[in-house]
Amino acid sequence: QVHLVESGGRLVQAGGSLRLSCAASGRTSSNYALGWFRQAPGKEREFIATINSRAISLYYTDSVKGRFTISRDNARNTAYLQMNSLKPEDTAVYYCALSLLPYRTEREYHYWGQGTQVTVSS
Repeated sequence: QVHLVESGGRLVQAGGSLRLSCAASGRTSSNYALGWFRQAPGKEREFIATINSRAISLYYTDSVKGRFTISRDNARNTAYLQMNSLKPEDTAVYYCALSLLPYRTEREYHYWGQGTQVTVSS
């Protein structure tokens, strides 16, 4: 059974930065993709970024390109989401999820973390 735990969310001012972490356990290999999604109050969960097993294929949603960077450390079974130039509209619960390939739709992800709250004040 795969277990994902996100951390790093907190209150930050607009223009600030945060780094979220997603620690994966329960798998013996790193041959999987990790994705980040977010859900703002009253909105559907949306795709943010994904990275394949060897960190060669990375994809981002347009609203975060140039501001967010996804990365992973396979030795630590951990993925990261570096978020810079944060805006109030980035406020949401951020989830990491695991899939075989770097898909951009949540239905392709079968393991999810519990989420971490990011709040950006104006």
